Amino acid sequence: MLTLADIDAGAARALLGRNGITLEAVAASVPIPGSYWGAPEAGVIGSTVYARPDTPVHSLLHEASHLIVAAPARRPHIHTDASDSQAEEDAACFLQILLADRLADVGAARLMADMDAWGYTFRLGSTRAWFENDAEDARAWLEQNLPAGGLARI
Repeated sequence: MLTLADIDAGAARALLGRNGITLEAVAASVPIPGSYWGAPEAGVIGSTVYARPDTPVHSLLHEASHLIVAAPARRPHIHTDASDSQAEEDAACFLQILLADRLADVGAARLMADMDAWGYTFRLGSTRAWFENDAEDARAWLEQNLPAGGLARI
């Protein structure tokens, strides 16, 4: 499982920053604020994603994706549970894969393998199969709901 400690945290911070998200580093022994699943999974509060060195990259990118897809007026009210919408959840899964390809030391293929290892489940049996063959609704949701520029600006 690729963790924050395994990648260029500065590149991840810059990627999130371009999308209005702050990456806040949390010390290894400290509980992660806003973590839905508990440590070492990333947490989310407002426009900030919290992560420790042992936080899986897939978790960091997933929580960041939730913030990116959230309407700007909703972001300040997000704490721990970013969405109760299945369409938005699917969109966040799709977007985290796209974001992984923008990090030179991650990439979509590695992220999808880690998503499978963590336990993400999709109808077609794997994250790759879903992303390549069954994610049209997630892509359409993103195109309709992302701020100006849509997927092209990610």
